[in-house]
Amino acid sequence: MAEAVRQELSALAAIFCGPHEWEMLSCSETDGAVFRIHTTAEGLVGEDVPLELVFHLPAGYPLCLPGVSVSSKHLTRAQCATVKEKLLEEAGKLLSEPMIHELVLWVQQNLRHILSQSETASSSEKHAQPESTAADGGLWIILLHVDHMRARTKYVKTVEKWAAELRLTGRLMFMGKTILILLQGHRSNIKEYLILQKTSKVDVDSSGKKCKEKMISVLSETKVRPEHKRFLAFEVKEYSTLEELQKEFESAGLLQLFSECALGLVK
Repeated sequence: MAEAVRQELSALAAIFCGPHEWEMLSCSETDGAVFRIHTTAEGLVGEDVPLELVFHLPAGYPLCLPGVSVSSKHLTRAQCATVKEKLLEEAGKLLSEPMIHELVLWVQQNLRHILSQSETASSSEKHAQPESTAADGGLWIILLHVDHMRARTKYVKTVEKWAAELRLTGRLMFMGKTILILLQGHRSNIKEYLILQKTSKVDVDSSGKKCKEKMISVLSETKVRPEHKRFLAFEVKEYSTLEELQKEFESAGLLQLFSECALGLVK
C-alpha cells in the first residue's frame, strides 16, 4: 500500500474521531483498504439524514476509482444508488490525489440537491439510471473462490439477493467442496458486491455465531470481451464432474479463465 494512502487513512481516522464515525473493516497490501464512515447531511426538508458510506481503496488507488457503497435508513435504495452514482462521478474528477475526505464533504454539501434532482426526474430516467456506464467503466466479469459455506442455505439466498439488487448475472457454482462465484455486470456494482461480501455477516463460524467472510479470494477480474457470452440471469448450479464444470465455462466463452483460474482448484 502506497505511503500516501496510509497517510490518507491516518488523516481520515483523525478527522472522523467521534463515536462510531470511523471503522476500518479490512486492510491488506493485495486487496487494499475497506472502511466505513458514518456522517450526516441535510435532506430535502432540512432534516439531518444519517449516511453510512463504505469505501474500498483498491491497490491502484488513487489512480483508479474507489469502491463506494451508500446506505441510510432515511433513504430508499434508489436514492442511495443515485447518491453513489454522483459520488463516483465526483471521484472521477479527483483521480490521482487523495479524495475520500473531499467526497464526504461533497456529499454533505450536495445531498439535498441530489435528492431534489432525483425527486423531479422522470420515471423513464429513473428506470434507465442503473444502465449508466460513465462511472461504471462498462461491463466486467469477476471470478471468486469461496473456501466454505457453513450456513449454506442462508449464504446462497444472500448471494442471490445481492446479485439481484446490483443487477449482476452469472453463476454460483458448486462441485464437490469447490465453490466458485462468477459475476458479470457494471464494474461499480461488482465493487459494491465485493464490499458487501467482505463486510456483511453472511456465514457462521464453528460455534454457530454469525461471522463475516474472511476466506474469499478474487481469482480474476477483467472487462467483458466480445467472445464472452452475456449471462441473462444469476443461477445457482451444482456439477457432478469436472467436465460439466468445464462445459459451463466453455459455453460462456471463458475456457481460458477456467484453465488458468479454476482448474487447479478442482483437480
